[in-house]
Amino acid sequence: MITKQQFDVLLEKVEKMKQSGSVDLSTEEDLCLAIMNLLSIEEHFFFTGMKTKKPEYFDLLEEVRNTRKELLARMMDKNEGETWCVSKHLLAAAMRLIETGVKFHSDGKQAEAKEMFDKAYKMYSVFWALRLKLIDASGFKKIAANEKPWSFEDIMNKLVDCCDEK
Repeated sequence: MITKQQFDVLLEKVEKMKQSGSVDLSTEEDLCLAIMNLLSIEEHFFFTGMKTKKPEYFDLLEEVRNTRKELLARMMDKNEGETWCVSKHLLAAAMRLIETGVKFHSDGKQAEAKEMFDKAYKMYSVFWALRLKLIDASGFKKIAANEKPWSFEDIMNKLVDCCDEK
């Protein structure tokens, strides 16, 4: 969570990024969702290869992995420490939580579905906070320890509007 003043600074930073053309959030959100699906496909090729004992599925996995790496590099071009890997895992976790939520929802378990959807959006929002360098990964513990009025989800709701195609 961050303060209102920190949130305003972040909004100003993102507006400058938009105006300079250095980031197109609508396009990047589409690309992000594609990466999430590629991560899921990688997992499916792995399990299919293991279950069928057909190594050609691992070749397909490698092809999908290469595409995913190339696309993720477009979003996470400069990273420090393990932010690349963290980003990949945040997106993979978000995708799996969404799929779990959809299954709960179709089984009539709305409360469980909402819980999974909320967790998925939180992971997705943390990815975006890293992607846009809105936070310093080393500051996670400090941020988590403070009780402040703006969460990463609040930031995402304000910053990323996939329907805004300006």
